[in-house]
Amino acid sequence: MLVIRLDSAKLEHRNFGDLLNYINPGDLLVINETKVLPARLLGRKEGTGAQVEVLLLKRLSGNLWEALVRPGKKLKAGSGVNFCDGLLRCRILKNTDYGGRIVEFSYQGTFEEVLDKAGVMPLPPYIKKPLLDRNRYQTVYARQTGSAAAPTAGLHFSRAMLKDIADKGIDIAPVLLHVGLGTFRPVEVEDITRHHMHAEYYEIPENTSLAIAKARDRGGKVIAVGTTTTRCLETAASESGTVKSGSGWTDIFIYPGYRFRVIDGLITNFHLPKSTLLMMVSALAGREKILKAYEEAVREKYRFYSFGDAMLIF
Repeated sequence: MLVIRLDSAKLEHRNFGDLLNYINPGDLLVINETKVLPARLLGRKEGTGAQVEVLLLKRLSGNLWEALVRPGKKLKAGSGVNFCDGLLRCRILKNTDYGGRIVEFSYQGTFEEVLDKAGVMPLPPYIKKPLLDRNRYQTVYARQTGSAAAPTAGLHFSRAMLKDIADKGIDIAPVLLHVGLGTFRPVEVEDITRHHMHAEYYEIPENTSLAIAKARDRGGKVIAVGTTTTRCLETAASESGTVKSGSGWTDIFIYPGYRFRVIDGLITNFHLPKSTLLMMVSALAGREKILKAYEEAVREKYRFYSFGDAMLIF
């Protein structure tokens, strides 16, 4: 784990278990309890038998989903696709404004059970080996299914470590943000203010809102586990930093110049170039400090991206 202090230029190299040395009784750790869908579906186009891939992004209502499809040019509105020898079927309804599709599924039984049989985990493209154990791409506290990708900062935690954190007097509070692939889309416009974030569903329980207020009152720090948790909290925050409980959709884009209202620190991984995630950590720590940290991480052979090493910014 690479430690970046907001009040110092010094970088520290630690193991992730050393996190307990940096957070204190009275602090609050906020986690994202979302669970990854087996959202990647491999099937055959009806009529031609051509191989097709459908990647679920978010449920719109009932059996309607927003999805990415490949090959896109051959899957026009009205096309049908069968998965798992007909266990699951979808029909392409229309295009979205960014090249995706709106699809409608038909099946027998419960969608989640059918998807569990027909789908596979939507691993990032730089991971080439198949994931034999699906739980390796879930956090130990994953609760509600709905994400197209894991909130990977949380993959570092074990149940034993969470117990050690709680035993030290550090509160742990949950939020929910279902991660869409829009979070990972590169910024391709020169003027970053014109980059459009796709909306993601979030929930903040009343108890979490109260826990944040209590941590503030006792002088504790609010540490977000992951950029998704950060987006959730900052979306629901007032100018004074009060976090409102409830649910909704967020398309917040955090980049340098943003004033953080809630979090005092962030546990995260090392992100892809030109990503909105890299811009968020640059907004928190400063662009020059992040560039220096990444240069040192490369020299020290840190592992990057989803199953990589951690960074603590506080």
